[in-house]
Amino acid sequence: MTSNFVDYVKILIRSGKGGSGSAHLLRVKYNAKAGPDGGDGGRGGHIILRGNSQRWTLLHLKYTKHVFAENGQNGGDNLRSGRQGEDQILDVPLGSICRDAESGEVLGEVTEDGQEVIVARGGRGGLGNDHFKSPTNRTPRYAQPGEPAVERWVIIELKVLADVGLVGFPNAGKSTLLSVVSAARPEIADYPFTTLVPNLGIVSYRDNRSFCMADIPGIIEGASEGKGLGTRFLRHIERNALLLFMVSCEQLDIAREYHILLEELRRYNPELLDKQRMLAVTKCDMLDQTMMEQLRRHLPEDVEAVFISAVSGLGIDKLKDAVFAKLNTPLP
Repeated sequence: MTSNFVDYVKILIRSGKGGSGSAHLLRVKYNAKAGPDGGDGGRGGHIILRGNSQRWTLLHLKYTKHVFAENGQNGGDNLRSGRQGEDQILDVPLGSICRDAESGEVLGEVTEDGQEVIVARGGRGGLGNDHFKSPTNRTPRYAQPGEPAVERWVIIELKVLADVGLVGFPNAGKSTLLSVVSAARPEIADYPFTTLVPNLGIVSYRDNRSFCMADIPGIIEGASEGKGLGTRFLRHIERNALLLFMVSCEQLDIAREYHILLEELRRYNPELLDKQRMLAVTKCDMLDQTMMEQLRRHLPEDVEAVFISAVSGLGIDKLKDAVFAKLNTPLP
């Protein structure tokens, strides 16, 4: 199955070069040396990223390999400036980041609708000879050339913007939970790595309030080193305000599973450990209250835990309450 979710593209971009200034000298009927009247060259076009809240993936750029802006026109006589080169604007979904493909330098980041970020500036136009006249040089015969274009390979990546990121091993019940609490319909099956792309869902809460939840493809031990689906989707977790760790009650040692997940995130990016965290113990519809209390004694003490079952609805409202409270509690 070919997915329409594209979160990575590599494109060759080139801004426009600036137009050259004119070195024209004015000649009129009764004055062959009326002085310089060369105009300035026009600016070359920029390459611009623009945030578009109606875009969800980079699919529209998947087959775009080259983006070239227009060059600025040269200056003319009679102090006429050259026309500015037309900018090239690339609409991207919110959460997109642009890097230089060779150096890795971040050139721009788009997080708001309508936000524009210049990732390759057009060359400035050169000054015409009129700017260089002086009492000792009344007829300068030179003008500035325009600045050259900027050409580079860039990588545009999408990091999903969501309030809550679901973190867990394959088959932990992340997709099932998302399908229950939102209108999202991710693929669900009883085999690992059913989810191959992030899925987003809006979770309705009381008083017409809501928050956005993202189902991230399953992590396995060694993911930070490239095992399983590797680090390809770990970057989507970087933009989440709250990380909801999900571990099935079927696991023999829930605390160990939780710490393995935590360690993979730490190896990928230690700053992820600064985010707010919660633990959801899933598939608890077969447990009674006594079994849950016994299980709770063996859970990690440094994270709030909720017992849930997406199938039976057990603990779902309690989970929503806890998540919403965390999202609205500022970090210390």
